[in-house]
Amino acid sequence: MPAQIIQTNNAPFNKVSIDPVTLEVIENALRNARIEMDATLVRTAMSPGIREQGDAFPLIADRTGQMIVGQFGSYIGPFLDGFDGTVEEGDMIMLSDPYSVGGAISHLNDWLVLLPVFKDGRLIAYTSMFGHQSDIGGKVVGSMPIDATSIFEEGVRIPPVKIYSKGVYNADLIKLIMAQTRKPDWCTADLNALIASCRVAARRVVEMCERFGDDIFAAATDELLARNYRAMKQLIASSISEEKVSFEDYICDDGMGYGPYKIRCTMHREGDIVVLDFDGTDPQSQASINFFLNENMLKMFFGIYMIMVFDPQVLFNDGYYDLIRVKIPDGSLLKPKFPAALSGRTHALGRLFDIMGGLLGQKTPEFLNAAGFSSSPHLFYSGYDAKGRWFQLFQIGFGGIPGRPLGDGPDGHSLFPGFTNVPNEFLERYFPLVIERYETVADSGGAGLHRGGNGIIMSYRFLAAGTIAIHDDRWFTMPWGVNGGEPGARARKILEKPDGTQIVVGNKLENLTIEEGDQLHFITWGGGGWGDPLLRDPTLLELELERGLVTVEGAKRYGVVLVDGKVDAAATEALREAMRTARGPITSAFNYGPDIETLRANSLAETGLPAPKAPVKLAHFAA
Repeated sequence: MPAQIIQTNNAPFNKVSIDPVTLEVIENALRNARIEMDATLVRTAMSPGIREQGDAFPLIADRTGQMIVGQFGSYIGPFLDGFDGTVEEGDMIMLSDPYSVGGAISHLNDWLVLLPVFKDGRLIAYTSMFGHQSDIGGKVVGSMPIDATSIFEEGVRIPPVKIYSKGVYNADLIKLIMAQTRKPDWCTADLNALIASCRVAARRVVEMCERFGDDIFAAATDELLARNYRAMKQLIASSISEEKVSFEDYICDDGMGYGPYKIRCTMHREGDIVVLDFDGTDPQSQASINFFLNENMLKMFFGIYMIMVFDPQVLFNDGYYDLIRVKIPDGSLLKPKFPAALSGRTHALGRLFDIMGGLLGQKTPEFLNAAGFSSSPHLFYSGYDAKGRWFQLFQIGFGGIPGRPLGDGPDGHSLFPGFTNVPNEFLERYFPLVIERYETVADSGGAGLHRGGNGIIMSYRFLAAGTIAIHDDRWFTMPWGVNGGEPGARARKILEKPDGTQIVVGNKLENLTIEEGDQLHFITWGGGGWGDPLLRDPTLLELELERGLVTVEGAKRYGVVLVDGKVDAAATEALREAMRTARGPITSAFNYGPDIETLRANSLAETGLPAPKAPVKLAHFAA
C-alpha cells in the first residue's frame, strides 16, 4: 500500500510560465542548497567515512519525489510505493533496509533520512541525505562481512520508521538503534548530521518559495525535469542504436572461494526508449557481493554516464527516467532474493560503470572509456591500543581511473566526485598505525595513447595487535583497455611480518589477525589504457619517468627507449617499428587480457593466490 500524503491545504499548484532568468536563478539556488547540505554534514559528522571521505549523498526532490539536484538519483518514489503509513508536516523518516524499499538504498550501513517539506499546509518538496555508517553491529567490526550468507549477519535492519512524527522526536527508537552499534558516538553524531543537512535544504526551499512564489518554484522544478528529458532524448537518439549491443564483465570472487561472477547487459533503443536487459547475469552469490539494484538507481547511473561522456553541461536529474526501461532477472546477482547478504555490493556497483562504458562506446569508439572504476577498496582495522582503548578504522581506497578519449586517467582517484582520500596525518593521529608508503605504483596503468591511471600502494605499519578485513576486486580479472590500449595491472595485498617475511593475502577476507609491527602493503589496480601506446608522445615518458609514474622498462610498452632519462630517438623508432610488425593491425576495440580459463591456470603463479572455483547456482533459502 503506498504512502498517504496528509495535507491541510489541497489546493493544486497553478500552472504558470517561467522566464529563463528566473529558472536559472532557482536552478543555481538549488545547486547551492545541495552544496550547503554537504558542508553541514562534514562539519557535524564524526565518523571518518563521512567526515573525511565524503561517503554521503544529498538530494533535493520536487513535490512528487523526483530528484532535482543530487548525486545518487531519487529513491523517494520506491520509498513512497512501499511505505504503509502517512507522510505529514513535522514528520522525518529514517531507513536502512534495502529489502523494505526495493533496493532504493543498497546495504544496511547506509542510513537514510527523508524530510518532506511543507509550506502553508502543502507538500512542496523533499530533502534527503544518506551516509555510510562505520558500524551498525552484526558479526564483524564495520558491519560488512564479506562472508555473510544472509542479511541478518550484517547488523541492525531499519525499515522505514518515523524518527520525528508531527515534530515529536522518537528518542526511545534512536536509543534502541544505537544500542546495536559498536560506535554509538559516531552513529549518533552522523545521524544528527544527516538530520541537520536535510533541515538546511528544507529552509532554503521554503526561502525560494517565499521569494518567488510557490507556483513559480513548482513550475521551475517541472521545467528542470522537462529540460533534462529533452536533452537526454536527443542524446539517446544520437548515441544509441536500435541494433542490440551486449557487454559483460566479472567480479573476481566472493571472498568464499568462488568466482568470477558475470554481469551481462544488452542495450538497444526502441523508438525513444533505451532498453537495458541484464539477462545472462550470474545467479546470486552465497556471499555478500550481491547488489540489490533498484531500477531507478540504474537509470541514474546510465544517465550520469551518458551526460558526463556526451554533454557534461547538462544538469542531471530524474526527468529522463521514462526514457529508460530496465530488466533485471529475479534471483540474479543484481536482484537477489531475501534474505541474501548485501554488504559487499560495492564491487558490482563499480563494475556497472565499466559495463556502461563498454556498452555506450561500441558504436562510438571515439567516446569509449577503458575500465577503471572496478571496485571500492575497503580496509578495516580494529583492536585495543596501548592504553586499552577500543579503536576501529574504516577506510576507502582508490585505484587508477581509466584512460579516456581526452587524456590520461588520474592516478589513485575516485570516480565519485565527492569522495576524497583520508589524510595520512588524520590516520596517524587517531589510530595506532604509521603510513610508511603512500604513492602511485609505476607502470600499473594500462599503456595507451592515453595512459590508464596508476594504482596506489599504501603501506600500513600497525602499532597495535588486532584484526583487519579487506574488500577489493580486480585481482583476478584485469581492467581492460580499449582502442589498442592495454589492460591495467591487477590489485595485490601483501602482509609483511617484522622479520621481513611476506605473505600474499586475499583481496576479500575477514578477521585476519595481525601483530604489532606487521605491515600491510595495500596495492590497488591500474586503469586500462586508451588508444595505441605506440602513438604516445615519447617526451611524455621522460616526464613520467622523472615523476615515478613509469620505469625505464615500462616505457618500452610504448616502444620508447629511455637512456639516462632521455628518449633515444633512433632506438625508439626501431623498437616501435618492430612492435608494430609483430603486433599487426589493431582489430578489436577491447583488450581484456587472457581469457578466464587461462587466468585460472595461471592464477597462483601470477597473483600468489589460487584461482576461485566456478560459482554454483544456489537454491533459494528461507529466512
